Amino acid sequence: MRRLHIDGPCTRAALTTELGLNRSTIKALVDGLAEAGVVEERVPLQRSGAGRPSLLVLPQPHAAVVLAIDIRVEGVAIALVGLGGQILGRNSWNLYGRASQPDEVVAHIVDSTRWLVGELSVETAAVGVSVPGVVRRSDGLVHEAPNLHWTDVPLGEWLSTGLGMPVRLGNDAELGALAEHVRGAARGASDAVYVSADFGVGGGVISEGSPMRGTSGYFGEIGHMVVKPGGRPCYCGSHGCWETEIGEAAMCRALDLPEGSPRGAIVAALKELSAHSALAREQLAELVDWLALGLVNVVNMLGPELVVLGDLFTSLPAALIADVGREVRTRSLVSRAVGGTRIVPSVLGGDAKLIGAAELAFEPVLGTM
Repeated sequence: MRRLHIDGPCTRAALTTELGLNRSTIKALVDGLAEAGVVEERVPLQRSGAGRPSLLVLPQPHAAVVLAIDIRVEGVAIALVGLGGQILGRNSWNLYGRASQPDEVVAHIVDSTRWLVGELSVETAAVGVSVPGVVRRSDGLVHEAPNLHWTDVPLGEWLSTGLGMPVRLGNDAELGALAEHVRGAARGASDAVYVSADFGVGGGVISEGSPMRGTSGYFGEIGHMVVKPGGRPCYCGSHGCWETEIGEAAMCRALDLPEGSPRGAIVAALKELSAHSALAREQLAELVDWLALGLVNVVNMLGPELVVLGDLFTSLPAALIADVGREVRTRSLVSRAVGGTRIVPSVLGGDAKLIGAAELAFEPVLGTM
């Protein structure tokens, strides 16, 4: 089921080869799943060779549906995602004032989920939630989400009670890394790092093909790596954190935009620079230098073969991302040793963390099918 969920339809013959099982075992497994309505079999449209073609096995999206929730500083997005990763329906809304209080967020999520489930006439098997903060994996306690001004919020418990099913929570950048590894730019990579710039900066790590999750799930706050002692104050209480030099506020400074400018204005300004490489290098020189410096440290510590840049970083001019890659490969001892770490933008865009939340929810579901 995991093979079909992640990589999509394939023939019985391919399953036999890939999974190392004999044909009769594959037949028994597929027949049982088809009888349960979890998969469907069809004759392939394209045939190769003579004889009877091997049947194509397709996962059925409505056979298992999960709820994915992406909580951000400026808004919330939810989606019902079917087996195979198909988004069946979605909804989103902005957070302003009182609406960003945790009890209000939970109430809106519960109401919106009921409406969406009713519209699609589906049942949900599990829930995954992405949160921009430090999350205790065992029970979904949000220890601290500074940009939301949340402290010690039992979000997992509240959502589980409101939705009537178990809920799994994860840090947003960690789930971004999971999404890129399963369905994005890091597919096939054994060791990768995902670095995203939103209001803050976070990171997720894939090590030997699995997410690195740290003690109790507390992990990935690479934006608070100090790169400039005595630098700008950070909301975490420290000074000179990496995100103070490359996060949203730093981008506004580099682009001569007022701090707190709408995301659309930041993206538009970055995209406008994409057509003018020389001007982009001049205007964003300091931000790019800090981005490269931090990534050299990250690569030296974690040794990834690939770094995926997400959220606002995906709007950086391609020439600048290439410059950062060259700088990392030149200055990082580990990058040189592994043959050159690649630096690439996310291919999932703004949906990375929502997709990651869905994959977090699917983990126990696939284990019980």
